[in-house]
Amino acid sequence: MTLSTADLRQKFIDYFKSHGHQAVASSSLVPADDPTLLFTNAGMNQFKDTFLGTEQRSYTRAVSSQRCVRAGGKHNDLENVGYTARHHTFFEMLGNFSFGDYFKKEAIEFAWNFLTKEIQLPKEKLLVTVYSEDDEAFDIWENHIGVPKEKIIRISTSDNFWSMGDTGPCGPCSEIFYDHGAHIWGGPPGTPEEDGDRFIEIWNLVFMQYNKQADGTMEPLPKPSIDTGMGLERISAILQNVHSNYEIDLFQNLIKASADIVGTQDLENKSLRVIADHIRSCSFLICDGVMPSNEGRGYVLRRIIRRAVRHGYKMGAQDIFFYKLVEALSKEMGAAYPELVDQRPVVEKVLRVEEEQFSKTLARGMAMLNDTLDALEGDTIPGDVVFKLYDTYGFPTDLTNDVAREHDLKIDEAGFEAAMQAQRERAQQASSFGADYNSKLAVEHQTSFTGYTEVEGEANVVELIADNAFCDSLADGQEGVVVLDQTPFYAESGGQSGDKGVLRVAKGEFIVTDTQKMGNAFAHKGKVKGVINKGDKASAAIDNSNREAVKKNHSATHLLHAALREILGEHVTQKGSLVEAQRMRFDFSHFEAMTTEQIAQVERRVNEEVRANHVLKTELMELDEAKASGAMALFGEKYDEKVRVVTMGPFSVELCGGTHVKSTGEIGLFKIVTEAGIASGVRRIEAVTGEHAIAYVQKQQSMLSEVSGLLKSDVQNVVERIISLQNHTKELEKALNSAKQKLASQQGADMLNSVIEIKGTKVLIANLEGVESKSLRSMMDDIKNRIGEGIVVLGVAGDNKVNLIAGVTKGLTSKVKAGELVNFVAAQVGGKGGGRPDMAQAGGSQPENLSAALDSINAWLEDKL
Repeated sequence: MTLSTADLRQKFIDYFKSHGHQAVASSSLVPADDPTLLFTNAGMNQFKDTFLGTEQRSYTRAVSSQRCVRAGGKHNDLENVGYTARHHTFFEMLGNFSFGDYFKKEAIEFAWNFLTKEIQLPKEKLLVTVYSEDDEAFDIWENHIGVPKEKIIRISTSDNFWSMGDTGPCGPCSEIFYDHGAHIWGGPPGTPEEDGDRFIEIWNLVFMQYNKQADGTMEPLPKPSIDTGMGLERISAILQNVHSNYEIDLFQNLIKASADIVGTQDLENKSLRVIADHIRSCSFLICDGVMPSNEGRGYVLRRIIRRAVRHGYKMGAQDIFFYKLVEALSKEMGAAYPELVDQRPVVEKVLRVEEEQFSKTLARGMAMLNDTLDALEGDTIPGDVVFKLYDTYGFPTDLTNDVAREHDLKIDEAGFEAAMQAQRERAQQASSFGADYNSKLAVEHQTSFTGYTEVEGEANVVELIADNAFCDSLADGQEGVVVLDQTPFYAESGGQSGDKGVLRVAKGEFIVTDTQKMGNAFAHKGKVKGVINKGDKASAAIDNSNREAVKKNHSATHLLHAALREILGEHVTQKGSLVEAQRMRFDFSHFEAMTTEQIAQVERRVNEEVRANHVLKTELMELDEAKASGAMALFGEKYDEKVRVVTMGPFSVELCGGTHVKSTGEIGLFKIVTEAGIASGVRRIEAVTGEHAIAYVQKQQSMLSEVSGLLKSDVQNVVERIISLQNHTKELEKALNSAKQKLASQQGADMLNSVIEIKGTKVLIANLEGVESKSLRSMMDDIKNRIGEGIVVLGVAGDNKVNLIAGVTKGLTSKVKAGELVNFVAAQVGGKGGGRPDMAQAGGSQPENLSAALDSINAWLEDKL
């Protein structure tokens, strides 16, 4: 059976849907709740908490086609892309999953029936592996499925035993291999020839049946589960009767599009494979909110883009080209992934801007690398060269490694890392942090938060902490932490600052300056007046004026987020925030600075929603239900099974655990103060609301009035008045420069009377006064034209500095070089310089030595002429 890649993807999903599996959409390439992963790299990532038992879903069977990236961290295939038949930075993982429902027998049946019946692979072409101790799986394959025992291979290594980590769920695997035939070199798994290409793994079935303990013991799981993975590209290659993944329909179409755009007829060029692979990973990463940068995920994206660009230029691309492939990719994969179509303009723009930036340094960097290769002795590119390419020209090491591999060379990785470490040490800055109670102390208590509806309340003191240790009491004047069983104080989270206020007890009070989370407990940080004891009854009251100001700013961040997405595009996602009483700060993904008009549009849009006075609605929902309703979830945030959804009219719906105004009208006024870039692809807006916004506007108005007074203009005409003054100033500067040039020219003419001859060569040496350094070059050109053949040296002394210029007419440069001459003089005035043989300039810091230095030139020239 021959199927297109798109048809095969759908056939897989439909097959498992017909067997009671819930079709689950691919999750983002940016793991939203797993800090252990750089990118989503397997179909099971989004079900990790379900397998661990910490998350419950409404279904026990699932099927998905998961987008995956393996280009950074532990799972990195980047450098192999283009050189092998099956390595990719981006691929799709087909998988079916059971969460305590069916187990080995059904999982094996599903896999075998899909392969041999649904897509009609010949049974004789298949062989399987099982973990060496898994007699149960062996028996199912042999006696239930009917696979000959000689085609069931026991593997004793970790290749056939999967674990989520050093501890936790784990279990044996069973892999299904396809035999491409004896005409291709390679042996079955477990043999010395297993790395060949004859037998290719197509499907891995993981039987999660144990919980691994820290001491290595295996306890049976109460609900054994199934996790499987089959590479869509690999199985497509088999069904389309090709050996390489790059020969399947999807890749062939992208390769042809790449060839057309780059301008080559050589469809076998491996660089086309690189470009076709990389456009997929780059486009989908940008769709999921990753922007090129110099760190983390953004740096990996930048590396992939630059690698693709280098391969395009290597094939002769004359102009920026990479972004043009997004259209071809949308045609291939847009039906399965509509976000690719929706965000195509943004993806194209990000790629275009990144390539334009890189192209400025690519030619110079390649010239330097080629010079190094021409002069290289041995087979290793030095580490300092690799570092300079990285640091100066933006060449990731794998890009330099690519070039090295093409010339059968290697790079000095140790030398590069030593240069990198030296740079880190130079750049390192000392930092100091307060006591981190979270890292050293574990509080077993759970604090109940009452602050959504209450600003004060009664509570019990369940823990006290001072000097990073638990204690029974805090004395007068002592700083520490108080933990309550319940509290109206909001603990810092999601960018919202922690509440301030006071805790009153029988023998004193505790002034709370901040509230933080310590596990499930809320840590009230502050200072004691009197005495507070563990077990005390406390009356807790927040600083409500502070809370009200914070609420205005927090609600405004939701409106701002929605307005940015409406005006700039849906690629905008929150990258961080800080919500305090005085101001708010909002970081977001965007590839260029906002224009003045865009800032004004966003500000107007937010204030329109403020004036609409939407009553805020908060609801507790299941996470999947909330996402289905359109609620915005933030990358990097981990959400509970039940989430709080904050709705502000039809304009903004977000998952948020913070405190908010009752209606948007309470915000009063929203005013953007600054918009700036803080990293590549990340912008920051700082804004104020309410009384702080009014105070800001009034201060700006006061400053404007003061400026208009100084300009003797009314406020409405300040801009016109400033433009008029600027034009007048430019005219005066132009007239002044013209006068200075005339004066300098006249001085040059007057100096001709001071020309002497040394061995028949005209020489003019002058110590000038009142001449600006920028006039020296024009004076030099004028004097050289007047004297014909000769040598000229001019010096000007100023406040603690010297400016020098030397000119040698072209007929004399074989005897005297201007650079040598000017450096001879500069060395005597505490400086140095350089330039062409016929013209050179220098500076110095010892004006008191200028006269003597100029006097020494005659003797120096006597030796040279």
